[in-house]
Amino acid sequence: MMHVFENINTLLTSLADFIVIHATEAIHARGRFSFVLSGGSSPKKLFELLASDDYKNKINWPAVFFFFGDERNVPATHADSNYLMASKALFEPLQIPKANIFRMNTDLAPTEAAADYERKLRTFFADEKIVFDLVLLGVGDDAHTASLFPHTPVLHEKEKMVASCFIEKVNMNRITLTATCINQAHAVSFLVFGASKAEAIKQILSGDRDIEKYPAQLIQPIEGQLHWYLDKPAAALLV
Repeated sequence: MMHVFENINTLLTSLADFIVIHATEAIHARGRFSFVLSGGSSPKKLFELLASDDYKNKINWPAVFFFFGDERNVPATHADSNYLMASKALFEPLQIPKANIFRMNTDLAPTEAAADYERKLRTFFADEKIVFDLVLLGVGDDAHTASLFPHTPVLHEKEKMVASCFIEKVNMNRITLTATCINQAHAVSFLVFGASKAEAIKQILSGDRDIEKYPAQLIQPIEGQLHWYLDKPAAALLV
């Protein structure tokens, strides 16, 4: 399902409302809400909105458990850390208990960090199928999502739920949920805004299927919902 908005503010408000609904439904049905956060700069304003006076009382935060779609191989205190960004924008303002936050442990080597995170997921879901309630994703100008970058081996990972990968484009190791893991979720929502994303969005949603060039095409939940939250500039090239 596609949702297109006039500006970033209305986009973020609508997505925040969507998160409130999914959190409330999951907590009512299962007693908890498992929420995978995206990294990068795009979701920061969304996290700040969720922690604001307008939203902080709309969700039962002690029943929310936070996970990460990917992480850069940097210390948790590094400016490029997805965990640090989420901590400053969301966890600290809402005083989220540490037990509710599952960060990727970049103190370990990337392959070990990926294996460690998968063990944590399997423990959390009690060795059942790993099915997150909601996975929030972004899209890069090159059509990557999470750390599923074009022309990388991780795009073809079928068994692992979490994998490490070296991204030559940015000369960095990353840890990422695999498409196999993401596609098991109850719901997946993309947050994309800005004219710089328009060509990628066009190719992902309207172009020929080519996961090597457009990895975000891999995200097709098996049984869950798929939502695209776009502003008009990002959606400008869609027919």
